[in-house]
Amino acid sequence: MVQPVSGPIVAIDFGNSNTDLVARIGGKRQIFHQPHVELPNPELVRSLLRQARIDQSLLTNLVVTGGHHQRLPDVIDGIAVTPVNEVTAIGRGGQALAMLEPTSAQPILIVSGGSGVAYIRAQGNVYQHVTGTGVGGGALLGLAHLLLHTTSAAEIDALAQQGDPNCVDLPLPEVVSGPIGNLPPDTTAVNFGRLMRAHAQYSRMDLAAALVTLVAQVVATIAINAARAHSAERIVAVGHLTDMASMRRAIARTGAFFGQPIETPQPAGHATALGALLHWAN
Repeated sequence: MVQPVSGPIVAIDFGNSNTDLVARIGGKRQIFHQPHVELPNPELVRSLLRQARIDQSLLTNLVVTGGHHQRLPDVIDGIAVTPVNEVTAIGRGGQALAMLEPTSAQPILIVSGGSGVAYIRAQGNVYQHVTGTGVGGGALLGLAHLLLHTTSAAEIDALAQQGDPNCVDLPLPEVVSGPIGNLPPDTTAVNFGRLMRAHAQYSRMDLAAALVTLVAQVVATIAINAARAHSAERIVAVGHLTDMASMRRAIARTGAFFGQPIETPQPAGHATALGALLHWAN
Protein backbone atom coordinates (compact mmCIF):
# COMPACT_ATOMS: atom_id res chain seq x y z
CA MET A 1 0.00 0.00 0.00
CA VAL A 2 1.25 3.49 -0.84
CA GLN A 3 1.51 6.31 1.64
CA PRO A 4 -1.74 8.21 2.38
CA VAL A 5 -2.51 11.11 0.05
CA SER A 6 -3.97 14.18 1.75
CA GLY A 7 -4.68 16.47 -1.20
CA PRO A 8 -7.43 16.39 -3.84
CA ILE A 9 -7.59 13.12 -5.74
CA VAL A 10 -9.73 11.71 -8.55
CA ALA A 11 -10.21 8.07 -9.53
CA ILE A 12 -11.74 6.97 -12.84
CA ASP A 13 -12.97 3.50 -13.75
CA PHE A 14 -13.11 2.97 -17.50
CA GLY A 15 -15.61 0.14 -17.86
CA ASN A 16 -16.84 -1.47 -21.04
CA SER A 17 -20.29 0.13 -20.79
CA ASN A 18 -19.88 2.89 -18.20
CA THR A 19 -17.26 5.34 -17.02
CA ASP A 20 -17.33 6.25 -13.32
CA LEU A 21 -15.46 9.01 -11.53
CA VAL A 22 -15.05 9.41 -7.78
CA ALA A 23 -13.31 12.49 -6.38
CA ARG A 24 -12.18 13.49 -2.92
CA ILE A 25 -11.75 17.24 -2.76
CA GLY A 26 -11.72 19.31 0.40
CA GLY A 27 -12.59 16.27 2.45
CA LYS A 28 -15.80 15.73 0.47
CA ARG A 29 -16.55 12.90 -1.92
CA GLN A 30 -18.36 13.36 -5.22
CA ILE A 31 -19.45 10.87 -7.86
CA PHE A 32 -19.90 11.31 -11.59
CA HIS A 33 -21.04 8.77 -14.18
CA GLN A 34 -21.58 8.62 -17.89
CA PRO A 35 -22.23 5.83 -20.37
CA HIS A 36 -19.04 4.58 -21.99
CA VAL A 37 -18.43 6.33 -25.30
CA GLU A 38 -14.78 5.75 -26.28
CA LEU A 39 -11.48 4.23 -25.25
CA PRO A 40 -9.53 6.13 -22.57
CA ASN A 41 -7.49 9.06 -23.85
CA PRO A 42 -6.29 12.39 -22.40
CA GLU A 43 -9.08 14.42 -23.98
CA LEU A 44 -11.71 12.09 -22.52
CA VAL A 45 -10.12 12.60 -19.08
CA ARG A 46 -10.25 16.38 -19.52
CA SER A 47 -13.89 16.16 -20.61
CA LEU A 48 -14.82 14.02 -17.62
CA LEU A 49 -13.18 16.44 -15.22
CA ARG A 50 -15.00 19.38 -16.85
CA GLN A 51 -18.36 17.62 -16.70
CA ALA A 52 -17.77 16.70 -13.07
CA ARG A 53 -16.84 20.35 -12.43
CA ILE A 54 -13.42 19.51 -11.09
CA ASP A 55 -10.69 22.12 -11.41
CA GLN A 56 -7.68 20.36 -12.96
CA SER A 57 -5.34 22.88 -11.37
CA LEU A 58 -6.21 21.43 -7.95
CA LEU A 59 -5.06 17.94 -8.87
CA THR A 60 -1.70 16.28 -8.55
CA ASN A 61 -2.99 12.70 -8.56
CA LEU A 62 -5.29 10.85 -10.97
CA VAL A 63 -5.95 7.19 -10.27
CA VAL A 64 -7.25 5.01 -13.10
CA THR A 65 -8.57 1.47 -13.38
CA GLY A 66 -10.80 -0.58 -15.68
CA GLY A 67 -10.39 -2.54 -18.87
CA HIS A 68 -8.36 -0.14 -21.02
CA HIS A 69 -6.82 2.24 -18.47
CA GLN A 70 -3.34 1.15 -19.61
CA ARG A 71 -3.83 3.23 -22.76
CA LEU A 72 -3.36 6.45 -20.81
CA PRO A 73 0.03 8.16 -20.49
CA ASP A 74 1.87 8.51 -17.17
CA VAL A 75 1.14 12.23 -16.98
CA ILE A 76 -1.77 14.33 -18.27
CA ASP A 77 -1.41 18.12 -18.08
CA GLY A 78 1.06 17.79 -15.23
CA ILE A 79 -1.17 15.38 -13.27
CA ALA A 80 0.41 12.03 -12.38
CA VAL A 81 -1.66 9.11 -13.68
CA THR A 82 -1.47 6.06 -11.43
CA PRO A 83 -3.00 2.70 -12.39
CA VAL A 84 -4.68 0.44 -9.82
CA ASN A 85 -5.28 -3.22 -10.60
CA GLU A 86 -8.98 -3.78 -11.26
CA VAL A 87 -9.22 -6.77 -8.91
CA THR A 88 -7.83 -4.66 -6.07
CA ALA A 89 -10.17 -1.78 -6.93
CA ILE A 90 -13.25 -4.01 -6.99
CA GLY A 91 -12.26 -5.70 -3.74
CA ARG A 92 -11.58 -2.48 -1.86
CA GLY A 93 -14.70 -0.78 -3.23
CA GLY A 94 -16.84 -3.75 -2.29
CA GLN A 95 -15.45 -3.70 1.22
CA ALA A 96 -16.24 0.00 1.53
CA LEU A 97 -19.85 -0.47 0.44
CA ALA A 98 -20.09 -3.41 2.84
CA MET A 99 -18.90 -1.03 5.59
CA LEU A 100 -15.67 -2.97 6.11
CA GLU A 101 -12.17 -1.57 6.53
CA PRO A 102 -9.25 -3.29 4.78
CA THR A 103 -8.04 -4.21 8.26
CA SER A 104 -11.11 -6.44 8.76
CA ALA A 105 -10.40 -10.15 8.87
CA GLN A 106 -13.89 -11.01 7.61
CA PRO A 107 -13.74 -12.77 4.22
CA ILE A 108 -16.39 -11.58 1.77
CA LEU A 109 -17.22 -12.19 -1.88
CA ILE A 110 -17.76 -9.14 -4.05
CA VAL A 111 -19.85 -9.64 -7.18
CA SER A 112 -18.96 -6.92 -9.67
CA GLY A 113 -21.81 -6.81 -12.17
CA GLY A 114 -21.11 -4.88 -15.34
CA SER A 115 -21.17 -6.03 -18.95
CA GLY A 116 -19.71 -9.25 -17.57
CA VAL A 117 -19.42 -10.30 -13.95
CA ALA A 118 -16.29 -10.77 -11.85
CA TYR A 119 -16.20 -12.45 -8.44
CA ILE A 120 -13.56 -11.20 -6.02
CA ARG A 121 -12.77 -12.65 -2.59
CA ALA A 122 -11.63 -9.94 -0.20
CA GLN A 123 -10.09 -10.51 3.20
CA GLY A 124 -8.17 -7.67 4.76
CA ASN A 125 -6.06 -6.15 2.02
CA VAL A 126 -5.82 -9.41 0.04
CA TYR A 127 -7.99 -9.52 -3.07
CA GLN A 128 -8.36 -12.61 -5.25
CA HIS A 129 -10.28 -13.13 -8.48
CA VAL A 130 -12.02 -16.48 -8.00
CA THR A 131 -14.30 -16.80 -11.03
CA GLY A 132 -16.47 -14.88 -13.49
CA THR A 133 -19.23 -15.14 -16.05
CA GLY A 134 -20.04 -13.51 -19.34
CA VAL A 135 -23.74 -13.54 -18.42
CA GLY A 136 -24.20 -10.03 -17.09
CA GLY A 137 -25.37 -6.62 -18.27
CA GLY A 138 -24.05 -7.13 -21.80
CA ALA A 139 -25.97 -10.37 -22.21
CA LEU A 140 -29.09 -8.76 -20.77
CA LEU A 141 -28.96 -5.84 -23.21
CA GLY A 142 -28.05 -8.04 -26.17
CA LEU A 143 -30.94 -10.41 -25.56
CA ALA A 144 -33.28 -7.49 -24.88
CA HIS A 145 -32.31 -6.04 -28.26
CA LEU A 146 -33.42 -9.28 -29.92
CA LEU A 147 -36.54 -9.95 -27.84
CA LEU A 148 -37.73 -6.54 -26.66
CA HIS A 149 -36.25 -4.29 -29.34
CA THR A 150 -34.62 -2.03 -26.78
CA THR A 151 -31.21 -1.69 -25.14
CA SER A 152 -32.39 0.80 -22.54
CA ALA A 153 -31.70 -0.60 -19.07
CA ALA A 154 -34.28 1.78 -17.60
CA GLU A 155 -36.96 0.55 -19.99
CA ILE A 156 -36.10 -3.11 -19.38
CA ASP A 157 -36.21 -2.51 -15.63
CA ALA A 158 -39.61 -0.79 -15.82
CA LEU A 159 -41.05 -3.57 -17.98
CA ALA A 160 -39.63 -6.33 -15.77
CA GLN A 161 -41.16 -4.85 -12.64
CA GLN A 162 -44.59 -5.19 -14.24
CA GLY A 163 -44.11 -8.68 -15.70
CA ASP A 164 -44.42 -12.25 -14.50
CA PRO A 165 -41.41 -14.40 -15.42
CA ASN A 166 -43.42 -17.61 -14.98
CA CYS A 167 -45.45 -16.68 -18.05
CA VAL A 168 -42.21 -17.43 -19.92
CA ASP A 169 -40.35 -19.75 -17.53
CA LEU A 170 -41.52 -23.09 -16.15
CA PRO A 171 -41.79 -23.27 -12.33
CA LEU A 172 -41.10 -26.44 -10.37
CA PRO A 173 -44.69 -27.84 -10.18
CA GLU A 174 -44.86 -27.97 -13.97
CA VAL A 175 -41.66 -29.98 -14.26
CA VAL A 176 -41.45 -32.25 -11.19
CA SER A 177 -44.12 -34.11 -9.26
CA GLY A 178 -43.09 -33.07 -5.78
CA PRO A 179 -41.14 -30.49 -3.79
CA ILE A 180 -37.36 -30.20 -3.99
CA GLY A 181 -35.85 -29.33 -0.64
CA ASN A 182 -37.17 -26.08 0.74
CA LEU A 183 -37.60 -24.40 -2.62
CA PRO A 184 -40.91 -22.52 -3.00
CA PRO A 185 -43.28 -23.74 -5.75
CA ASP A 186 -42.71 -20.70 -7.96
CA THR A 187 -38.97 -21.42 -8.19
CA THR A 188 -37.76 -21.46 -11.79
CA ALA A 189 -37.19 -24.97 -13.09
CA VAL A 190 -36.61 -24.11 -16.77
CA ASN A 191 -35.78 -20.61 -17.93
CA PHE A 192 -37.82 -19.71 -21.04
CA GLY A 193 -39.15 -23.27 -20.98
CA ARG A 194 -42.77 -22.27 -21.51
CA LEU A 195 -41.89 -20.96 -24.96
CA MET A 196 -41.30 -24.55 -26.07
CA ARG A 197 -45.00 -25.18 -25.65
CA ALA A 198 -47.64 -24.34 -28.21
CA HIS A 199 -49.89 -21.38 -27.57
CA ALA A 200 -47.77 -19.89 -24.77
CA GLN A 201 -49.23 -16.53 -23.82
CA TYR A 202 -46.92 -13.83 -22.56
CA SER A 203 -46.44 -10.08 -22.79
CA ARG A 204 -43.43 -7.89 -23.46
CA MET A 205 -43.33 -7.23 -19.72
CA ASP A 206 -43.24 -10.96 -19.01
CA LEU A 207 -40.33 -11.38 -21.43
CA ALA A 208 -38.42 -8.60 -19.67
CA ALA A 209 -39.07 -10.18 -16.28
CA ALA A 210 -37.87 -13.56 -17.57
CA LEU A 211 -34.70 -11.99 -19.01
CA VAL A 212 -33.87 -10.29 -15.73
CA THR A 213 -34.60 -13.53 -13.87
CA LEU A 214 -32.31 -15.52 -16.15
CA VAL A 215 -29.35 -13.17 -15.69
CA ALA A 216 -29.94 -12.72 -11.96
CA GLN A 217 -30.12 -16.46 -11.35
CA VAL A 218 -26.87 -17.12 -13.20
CA VAL A 219 -25.08 -14.28 -11.40
CA ALA A 220 -26.41 -15.19 -7.95
CA THR A 221 -26.01 -18.97 -8.24
CA ILE A 222 -22.36 -18.62 -9.25
CA ALA A 223 -21.89 -16.19 -6.36
CA ILE A 224 -23.33 -18.61 -3.82
CA ASN A 225 -21.19 -21.50 -5.05
CA ALA A 226 -18.07 -19.33 -5.17
CA ALA A 227 -18.69 -18.01 -1.64
CA ARG A 228 -19.04 -21.53 -0.30
CA ALA A 229 -15.99 -22.78 -2.17
CA HIS A 230 -13.82 -19.94 -0.89
CA SER A 231 -15.21 -19.64 2.66
CA ALA A 232 -16.60 -16.13 2.19
CA GLU A 233 -19.00 -15.16 4.97
CA ARG A 234 -20.90 -12.46 3.06
CA ILE A 235 -21.81 -11.78 -0.57
CA VAL A 236 -22.01 -8.16 -1.72
CA ALA A 237 -23.16 -7.34 -5.26
CA VAL A 238 -21.97 -4.05 -6.77
CA GLY A 239 -21.68 -2.50 -10.23
CA HIS A 240 -24.19 -0.96 -12.60
CA LEU A 241 -26.06 -4.24 -13.07
CA THR A 242 -27.49 -3.58 -9.61
CA ASP A 243 -28.83 -0.16 -10.68
CA MET A 244 -31.94 -2.05 -11.81
CA ALA A 245 -34.48 -2.57 -9.01
CA SER A 246 -35.81 -5.68 -10.77
CA MET A 247 -32.30 -7.14 -10.88
CA ARG A 248 -31.68 -6.46 -7.19
CA ARG A 249 -34.92 -8.20 -6.28
CA ALA A 250 -34.22 -11.21 -8.50
CA ILE A 251 -30.69 -11.58 -7.13
CA ALA A 252 -31.95 -11.35 -3.55
CA ARG A 253 -34.69 -13.88 -4.30
CA THR A 254 -32.18 -16.36 -5.71
CA GLY A 255 -30.05 -15.95 -2.62
CA ALA A 256 -33.10 -16.62 -0.46
CA PHE A 257 -33.72 -19.90 -2.34
CA PHE A 258 -30.39 -21.16 -1.02
CA GLY A 259 -30.52 -19.50 2.38
CA GLN A 260 -27.68 -17.14 1.45
CA PRO A 261 -28.37 -13.40 1.67
CA ILE A 262 -26.86 -11.35 -1.16
CA GLU A 263 -26.43 -7.70 -0.25
CA THR A 264 -27.00 -5.02 -2.89
CA PRO A 265 -26.01 -1.67 -1.35
CA GLN A 266 -27.03 1.41 -3.31
CA PRO A 267 -25.69 3.24 -5.16
CA ALA A 268 -23.02 0.75 -6.18
CA GLY A 269 -22.17 1.47 -9.81
CA HIS A 270 -19.13 3.50 -8.73
CA ALA A 271 -17.68 0.74 -6.50
CA THR A 272 -14.59 0.07 -8.63
CA ALA A 273 -13.67 3.75 -8.95
CA LEU A 274 -14.24 4.17 -5.21
CA GLY A 275 -12.02 1.20 -4.47
CA ALA A 276 -9.23 2.59 -6.65
CA LEU A 277 -9.42 5.92 -4.84
CA LEU A 278 -9.44 4.38 -1.37
CA HIS A 279 -6.60 1.98 -2.16
CA TRP A 280 -4.40 4.82 -3.35
CA ALA A 281 -5.44 7.56 -0.94
CA ASN A 282 -5.66 5.70 2.39
